[in-house]
Amino acid sequence: MSENSAGTTGLVPGDHTSLFIDGHAVEGAGGRFPTVDPATEEVLGTAADGTADDMDAAIASARTAFDTTAWRDDHALRARCLRQLHDALTADVERLRALTIAEVGAPRMLTSGAQLEAPLDYLPWYADLIESYAWTTDMGVAAPMGMRSKRRVEREAVGVVGAVTPWNFPHQINFAKVAPALAAGNTVVLKPAPDTPWCAAEIARIAHEHTDIPPGVFNVVTSSDHSVGAMLSSDPRVDLVSFTGSTATGRAVMTAAAPTLKKVFLELGGKSAFVVLDDADIASACSMAAFTVATHAGQGCAITTRLLVPRAHYDDAIAATRATMSSLTPGDPRDAGTVCGPLISQRQRDRVEGYIDLAVTEGGKIECGGRRPDGRDRGFFVEPTLISGLDNSARAAQEEIFGPVLVVLPHDGDEDAIRIANDSPYGLSGAVYGTDPARIDRVVRGIRTGTMGVNGGVWYGADVPFGGYKQSGIGREMGVAGFEEYLETKLVAELA
Repeated sequence: MSENSAGTTGLVPGDHTSLFIDGHAVEGAGGRFPTVDPATEEVLGTAADGTADDMDAAIASARTAFDTTAWRDDHALRARCLRQLHDALTADVERLRALTIAEVGAPRMLTSGAQLEAPLDYLPWYADLIESYAWTTDMGVAAPMGMRSKRRVEREAVGVVGAVTPWNFPHQINFAKVAPALAAGNTVVLKPAPDTPWCAAEIARIAHEHTDIPPGVFNVVTSSDHSVGAMLSSDPRVDLVSFTGSTATGRAVMTAAAPTLKKVFLELGGKSAFVVLDDADIASACSMAAFTVATHAGQGCAITTRLLVPRAHYDDAIAATRATMSSLTPGDPRDAGTVCGPLISQRQRDRVEGYIDLAVTEGGKIECGGRRPDGRDRGFFVEPTLISGLDNSARAAQEEIFGPVLVVLPHDGDEDAIRIANDSPYGLSGAVYGTDPARIDRVVRGIRTGTMGVNGGVWYGADVPFGGYKQSGIGREMGVAGFEEYLETKLVAELA
């Protein structure tokens, strides 16, 4: 590592992360694989490379722990363990911050929010929910078929949960799955993306060193092989698979899960619309749209990557958006002022650049960006890019790019804006800017999407049920709704 890399500070874990199976740190049967700093392209170290045999052992461990320990029934133990984990992670937050910046390429400014600190707070939130949740609901007395009976509904853990997570916001997504799953009384096998194995492995290490979580309850298998994670979808010992990633892979998860009819939670892709109405402050709204798509180099499923502006203000909107995007120069994620860091990998940068080239062949005009930034010969950087001149049928306007690329599209009024926003296979998120509450409400209600921000309103939080319509997924993550994804419902009746 170079002298300015986080590894020389002693804050990045280095060449030693392990699998965690049945309460033990173990080496992967496949040896080790590298994890790379996307801002420098340097190898930070290695992670244990799990194989099918390792995943089999992890699933067996989780199955045994669910079937034979008190974890699923002991609410007090679960609440205590989640609070212990929160306290231990918080005590080590600066080390985790450096790790996250180095491995994810996450800008430092984001680690005080969704890239690190905010997800840590999911743990005490779910610990509190364990203690306040109505695990049993009295349904009263009835006399079906003449048999007077007392009835109640019991809510119980699903069983073994397989969680497969991506690389873009690893802490956010890992905790959005692990915290409610454990709180509900399940056991968990977590398979993180090969690009960010350390983020998951370090959480497991801290959990096993500093909490009373029983062996087998929380297992982590890092691997360079995507097929290892796919085992969680097909294995009959797994009761629920929770996946966040691309829509194409989500379809494969559903297909693999179908023979065992296991529960499936999917949080998938998006091509969300940022709608600017004609009574909005055009410059302010477009500046916010530009800032949003540049944040973390556009690597977020809910980022608004289509900017819909009134046709009469199209040129002014382009000018305002271009001014902001041009000022957001990609930079070192370790710098406090960086908004747009690197893409995660060479493969992802090639993908983003391919879409930019495609947009030009489709008739688009690059208003700003569109290339690698000057002076950055190392690192997977792409300039924030604004594309005009396309209509909504263009592939660059329909397909998820997962980079700092914004397509600006004209609309002819509120109903047309709703039509364009809904002309997408996705329905994950969106935003609307305007001044007339009634018009805003019509647009919010008209767009078929799981979350909407109004005039800069932020919906993110531990208590928020996040998810999408259409091909953006199935189910909701976080909040009480996310907790209940990990529960089964049992009806009990006894003679009165």
